[in-house]
Amino acid sequence: MKNLEHDIKFGPMLLHQKAMSVLLVFGREDRQSDGFWWAAEKLGYRCNITSSPETALETYLTHNHDTVIIDARQTTTNTNSSNSSSSSKTTTSTFDAEALCRSIKATKCSENTVLVAVTSRTSADQEEQPIFSLIKAGFTRRYEENASVTACMNELQTLEVGEVRCRLQLKACAALFQALENVSEAVEVTNTDHEIQFVNHAYERVSGYSSEELLGRDSNHLNKSDKNRDTAESIHGHMKKGKHWEGTYYTRRKSGDTIPFHCKVIPVLGPTGSISQYVSVRSQFSDTYSQVANGSMMSFPRRRESVVRAHSMTIEAPITKVINIINAAQENSPLTVAQALDKVLEILQTSELYSPFQTQDIRPDDDPVASDLVDGLMSQNVKRKLSGHDIQRSSHHGHSHIPSSPAYTLSQVPEPVMNVLNLDSSWDFDIIALERLTNKRPLVHLGLKIFSRFGVCEYLNISETCLVNWLQTIEANYHAKNYYHNSTHAADVLHATAYFLDKERSREIFDQQDQVASLIAAAVHDVDHPARTNAFLINEKHQLAILYNDQAVLENHHASLCFRLTHKDQSVDIFKNLNSDDYKTMRQSIIDQVLATDMKQHFEHLSKFTTSITKHLQKLEGDNTDVEAHEADMNTILTDLSSHENRTLIKRMMIKCADVSNPLRPLSQCKEWAYRIAEEYCQQTDEEKSRGLPVVMAQFDRKVLNIPKCQLAFINLFITNMFDAWDIYCDIPELMNHLQLNYDYWKDQQELKEKEQKSSQGVDNS
Repeated sequence: MKNLEHDIKFGPMLLHQKAMSVLLVFGREDRQSDGFWWAAEKLGYRCNITSSPETALETYLTHNHDTVIIDARQTTTNTNSSNSSSSSKTTTSTFDAEALCRSIKATKCSENTVLVAVTSRTSADQEEQPIFSLIKAGFTRRYEENASVTACMNELQTLEVGEVRCRLQLKACAALFQALENVSEAVEVTNTDHEIQFVNHAYERVSGYSSEELLGRDSNHLNKSDKNRDTAESIHGHMKKGKHWEGTYYTRRKSGDTIPFHCKVIPVLGPTGSISQYVSVRSQFSDTYSQVANGSMMSFPRRRESVVRAHSMTIEAPITKVINIINAAQENSPLTVAQALDKVLEILQTSELYSPFQTQDIRPDDDPVASDLVDGLMSQNVKRKLSGHDIQRSSHHGHSHIPSSPAYTLSQVPEPVMNVLNLDSSWDFDIIALERLTNKRPLVHLGLKIFSRFGVCEYLNISETCLVNWLQTIEANYHAKNYYHNSTHAADVLHATAYFLDKERSREIFDQQDQVASLIAAAVHDVDHPARTNAFLINEKHQLAILYNDQAVLENHHASLCFRLTHKDQSVDIFKNLNSDDYKTMRQSIIDQVLATDMKQHFEHLSKFTTSITKHLQKLEGDNTDVEAHEADMNTILTDLSSHENRTLIKRMMIKCADVSNPLRPLSQCKEWAYRIAEEYCQQTDEEKSRGLPVVMAQFDRKVLNIPKCQLAFINLFITNMFDAWDIYCDIPELMNHLQLNYDYWKDQQELKEKEQKSSQGVDNS
């Protein structure tokens, strides 16, 4: 007859009750101690037995037994007479049972322990002994000696389903109290006479009273207000019927201020069905309602009541919740903590939370190259006006809408070009060779090949001719004269995007609509790029900067022009056969991805991706010998990653990685792109100097240009962390290997350059 562990219900909680553990403390073993020992053995209880108070206390502190049974039999004399002969037997306890009980009760773990005193049996002609001293010592139950194993079993089972189970429930109540103490709503519990029995920390905070000041007070009198007059009657009517009440209730603070709260009052029914207590839950409204308390301004939200309260909705940004939590924490914080939280609030209330000037300390004196890169690529860099140069570059080149040459199909692509295109699924694909073979028209050819591989024409329900027309129109609006931001760069980003879409993780998460939108976004992401940065356009008051209010100027222009060119002519409109819903979804996805290439938002996108995507996948890393459990975890994570919000974050990071993947290309391509971007930036610096405009990136001055140092700074600032996160997502060891090799190359070049400079300085000095 073994006792089994089992679950029990305690209200809405499910508690697991283990087999009871018993500690027997008997000065010497006798039939009574044996009776309890064998009873525990038969019932499957865990049992220890000790003979001294010292050993008993040590054993109890080690195992924290549910029940402690202590021999408290006092010295007694039993006399039996037979045939004029007599014998007497004396049983004496060898330790002070009450002292041991007090020692156990003094420990922290004794709160949920049942302490049983074994007392001597009282004969029929004797008066029962008082147990006051046992209760005073801390015993909760008395057992009159009976060595029968059955009697001992009955006692232990009674203890298990009675006091031990009740104490398990009381232990669970501690968790419920902790939950109540840490919720943001103010909670009050009163009895039927409305005397306050419990308030949590949130109630203390909003009322200004401590719990000691509130316990036992009349809740109705405490919150007495003319504003609550009608409300009180409504609450009383609901409570009388045993129903919940919900509405606005005014709480009076210790300072005398009266604050409105959204309040729920719930009657608690006792075992007989009558009300035993009332629970009040008060939450702050969403609109700010300011009150002055204790000499400081405090914010209490207020909302307008809806006619249909059940359908009311609070709209609140997460950052607002964070600020409200910090404001609440400041109220009872020490001065130093409150001042530190003021600085936190000051940072949170800025509009550029992910600016590198807040996340890292980048100063020109420390690393001017890094500072220039951040200024030029991430900030708007609007500087003081140096001269009267207004909108001098407002004349924009004409957009080409009609293809300049007849459209042709993939089967008509020349063999040398096709030989290069056939390697388009490899990361080592040579885009520079394709540029040379196609006379700087790589986007049409690579686009046709990749779009065919992903079934773009089939998804959009268009002809291959329409697709070619569109690719030619888009490529015609890239500036061939640009060293870097030309159609070759667009084709390169398209190739990288297709490569990432081909990874197993992406195929598991993205549907065809995601794939098509990402490929189109990559192809158009820099269309009509003027080979100048956003900061340059803002400084010269370019018409695009005026049009887009200095916000993501080029990125907004690229996205907008993409759709203007596409819808200009039916022969190039690749979206013409999509239904309205699919078109809206496709358009939103393309715009979102193109805008994600704005380097000003780099750290924000990276932080969101790391928090929402990378951390999920890192849970799967490490040794996991349970294949089934690993697969279950993977399926759960894939389901989570496939949500609309997470797919959006992944697509943003994908186009960002594709856009700046040059440092991870084979070394020959990496070097080519580095020289091209350096030349383009140097041309911008030349123009800024010639026109008297602020110089955005001073390091890209031909007199001081150091390409290896610029590449190292760019990799350290933007590339390493982003691709570390991207590698966790889609597993790209070959790219990470290229990155390390290229970084080592640029580092060697920089060291060589420094040696040459030192050598030349030595010659000059001599």
